[in-house]
Amino acid sequence: MSEVTFWVGVGTAAFFLALTLNLVLHVPRLPRLRDVQPLADGELPVASIVFAARNEARGIEQALQSLLRLDYPRLEIIGVNDRSEDATGEILERMAAMDPRLAVVHVAELPPGWLGKNHALHLGAARARGELILFTDADIVMMPDTLRLAASYLLRERLDHLTAGPHVDMQGLVLKTFGVFFGVMFTVFSQPWKARDPRSPKHVGIGAFNLVRADTYRRIGGHQPIRLRPDDDMKLAKLVKKNGGTQDFVNGADRIRVEWYHGVGEAILGLRKNGFAGIDYRYSLVLLTTVTQILFFIWPYIAVFVTHGWTRAAYGVTVGLILLLCAGAAREQHEPVWLGVLVPVASVLFITVVWNAMLYTLIHRGIEWRGTHYPLDELRANKV
Repeated sequence: MSEVTFWVGVGTAAFFLALTLNLVLHVPRLPRLRDVQPLADGELPVASIVFAARNEARGIEQALQSLLRLDYPRLEIIGVNDRSEDATGEILERMAAMDPRLAVVHVAELPPGWLGKNHALHLGAARARGELILFTDADIVMMPDTLRLAASYLLRERLDHLTAGPHVDMQGLVLKTFGVFFGVMFTVFSQPWKARDPRSPKHVGIGAFNLVRADTYRRIGGHQPIRLRPDDDMKLAKLVKKNGGTQDFVNGADRIRVEWYHGVGEAILGLRKNGFAGIDYRYSLVLLTTVTQILFFIWPYIAVFVTHGWTRAAYGVTVGLILLLCAGAAREQHEPVWLGVLVPVASVLFITVVWNAMLYTLIHRGIEWRGTHYPLDELRANKV
């Protein structure tokens, strides 16, 4: 048994060494939005911002004010009020009365075969007049030069789609740790530096900031092909890539901000809608995720205390590399670099999120999102 433990430790250390080298080689080279040279007004086409809002009265005014302050010459904003039961619609109408660039669309009824958010974005995009369409969320706050810089980068690089990684505001130590850990997992899974490579199937889309050429968006069918995908941001990116479009990722953490969740419990509930969808509703991947999390992110922290000699040294290397990875991710999010010591806690939460999403979806034969039940069979059928 001790020999098996030793070789598992060596294998784990080798895996993290290779992973760390890969991330160190590529992540620092990812372009940053702040480094983009902005184009002049006359070089920028009309841009349309489209967002969907359901019961967002708490934070929509601050987010919308940031959009209205964007330093972009020809801009329209389309806010789609998706069956809100709070004051969201009234806030949108009040702000639209003060600024003609803002148009409001009210959805009273959701047609069958659509997720509410995807339908709202599709509906808003149908009214967009811009050559560029920015899909964002109703709680995103942007710096005034954000869209100008992003559009300049997309145009210069001749891209069809550009997504930007935001700064995520997180409350509480455990949630901060989970957010940093989630960011590492997302980066490892999506490998955003490969999004630009037409030979790679890797793609990346982030709901906070998906900028796409309008003709490309309409050529791929808009949101209709992903009408029942809770992970619509990633699947939109996949559609662009599958249809021969070019895309890229930029680090926009100092230009775009979003408050993730207000606590761990809210995060578990919030990720319930797409935690199972993100692994394509496959039970085998739930089991693989569980085993992988235990083997790579929980057991090494235990092994450094219960093993000895070279075995302990191997797991010590593993833990050290995990701490290094999390320190880099935490620094990007302006969080304490020592959060990596709590990785086992974050890993347990990650497993909890995946299992909670799967069990809820199976027990209820679907998901509840924005006040609507969506049957599992229909969700599974919408493959991209």
